[in-house]
Amino acid sequence: MPIIESADGSHTIVSEVYGVPYHSRHGAITESGHVFIQMGLHWKSQWKDGMSVLEVGFGTGLNVFMSWLEAEKQGWKLQYQSLETDPISLEQAAALNYPAMLQVDDRAAAFLLLHELPWNQSQILSDHMTLEKTTIPLQQFVPDRKYDVIFFDAFAPQSQPELWEEPIFAKLAQALHPGGGLVTYCAQGEFRRRLRRAGFITERLPGPPGKREMTRAWV
Repeated sequence: MPIIESADGSHTIVSEVYGVPYHSRHGAITESGHVFIQMGLHWKSQWKDGMSVLEVGFGTGLNVFMSWLEAEKQGWKLQYQSLETDPISLEQAAALNYPAMLQVDDRAAAFLLLHELPWNQSQILSDHMTLEKTTIPLQQFVPDRKYDVIFFDAFAPQSQPELWEEPIFAKLAQALHPGGGLVTYCAQGEFRRRLRRAGFITERLPGPPGKREMTRAWV
């Protein structure tokens, strides 16, 4: 899978299966920081003593890495579970420039560790972060806990339509604590209608560069 540079200088990977990038061409780090950190973690930071995150799409590990850095900066405690069925290689992970672009070159080994850790096991990364990478399709995933925030970072509906169906969102709604919510870069009208039919309250928010809007939803 080829690595390309996005508009903010940070890398993204182009999927060989879908022919689309894992992150926005308008800025990988910029998109993740806006959609998932600012509009997701900071939105639910009242759960800072034990915030639980479910991510759909581990991908490059960027969202996990930025969440870990933010948890340490803010003094949060995150329990983070990430679903992925097609992990990138360690060679690809090592070539990504996220530690340098985030000005944490000293954390390059920590970023690579995210990709080296075994799957389907909960791992303590620090006093502020635990991570469990789970290799199971979202359709087959049966949550065994409740979450405060869901990062829905699957490929777009036109690429992975099977992950954007109403039964998926009904399952995710049931997996959230009362008041918990979901954030995603997508703002398509039919997607929001499916969220509402699945039990979510939705709102449109300003999107990252290249996206006029994004979606946040809660139960």
